[in-house]
Amino acid sequence: MFGASLSMSAIAKDVVKVGFVYIGPTGDTGWTYSHDMGRQFVEQRLGDKVSTTYIENVSDGADAERVIRRLAKSGHDLIFTTSFGFMNPTLKVARSFPNVAFEHASGYKRTKNVGTYFDRVYQPRYLTGVIAGKMTQSNVIGYVASFPIPEVIRGINAFTLGLRSVNPEATVKVVWVSAWYDPAKEREAADALIGQGADIISQHTNSPGPVQAAEAKGVYSFGYNADMSSFGENTHLTAAIHNWGPMYLAKTQAVLDGKWKSTDVWAGLEANATDLAPYHPAIPKDVIELVERKKLAITQGSLHPFSGPIKDQTGQVRVADGETMNDRQLLGFDWYVEGVVGELPK
Repeated sequence: MFGASLSMSAIAKDVVKVGFVYIGPTGDTGWTYSHDMGRQFVEQRLGDKVSTTYIENVSDGADAERVIRRLAKSGHDLIFTTSFGFMNPTLKVARSFPNVAFEHASGYKRTKNVGTYFDRVYQPRYLTGVIAGKMTQSNVIGYVASFPIPEVIRGINAFTLGLRSVNPEATVKVVWVSAWYDPAKEREAADALIGQGADIISQHTNSPGPVQAAEAKGVYSFGYNADMSSFGENTHLTAAIHNWGPMYLAKTQAVLDGKWKSTDVWAGLEANATDLAPYHPAIPKDVIELVERKKLAITQGSLHPFSGPIKDQTGQVRVADGETMNDRQLLGFDWYVEGVVGELPK
C-alpha cells in the first residue's frame, strides 16, 4: 500500500508455527474458504518446516482478542487475522507479544510487529461490471453487500464504473445485510433485488446464497471470494476471487528466514493475488475478448478502474479527467459513484 517497512528483532527458525483467525466457517465457499486454501498452500509448499492452526467462526471484538491472545500465548510465531473487524484486537494483543509477527487482512493500522495485507480485488470487480454491462437486459443490477466500510464501497464503485464504461444507462441497486456470512439474509436480499427488476446479481458477502437465489430465478450472477459456479451451474457467470497462497507463503518464509518486517501489501492482478473465476459459456466470445483486453491493460498499468473523470451520485466530478485516485483515497471511500441507486448508510 504505502509507507516504509518496520522491523522487529528476528532470528531464523527451523520450524515456524502459524495461526489463522477466521470470521466464518472454512466451508463457507467464500472469504474464509479462500483464506484456508491459502493456509493449505503454505503447508503443501513448506511441509515439515511449518505447523499451522486455524480458529473459525470468530466474532469481532472481545471474542477475537481472546482467540488471538490464545494463539500468541501458545507459541505461534506468525498470526494472520483475516477480517477487517479484527484490526483493533490484533493491535491490542500485539502490544503484549512484541516477538510475535502479526498480519492483518484489509486493515490500515500498522506497528512494528503488525503488518497489513490485502489484494486489489476491485480490479476483477471492475471486469465483472464490464460483463454485466454487456449482458444485462433490464439495465438494473442487484448488489448484495455486507457493511458500508471503504472496502465494500470501493468494490461497489469499481463494479459500477466497469458496468457504465460499456453501458452508461445501467444502474446498480444495493441491499445491505449487515453481515459477512448469513446465507438466509443474503439469499433474501438477492430475491428482493430480483423482485425490483435486477437481471444480474453481484455480491460482497461470503456465502453462495445470492448465487443460489439467482440460479433459482434464472438470473445471472457473479460470486465472490472463490469460484461459486457449483451453486449456479446455469447462471454463475464468473467471480472476483482471491489467491492468498503466494502471499501467505512469502510471509511465512520471511519468518523462517528471520527476515520478516511489518509492511503494507496490496497486490493485484499483476501478482496473481486476485483474478476472475472461469467464464460461463453463456458469456459471448466478444465480451470475453473485451474483458481479457481490459484485464491485460490493468495488469500492465495502462488501465486503472479509478481513473477520471469520475462523478459521484450528485453529478459532481470527484476525480478529474487525467487524474487517478491514490491508495489513501481508495482506502477512505465513503461515497457512491454515479450509477449507484440509493443513499449510502451512515
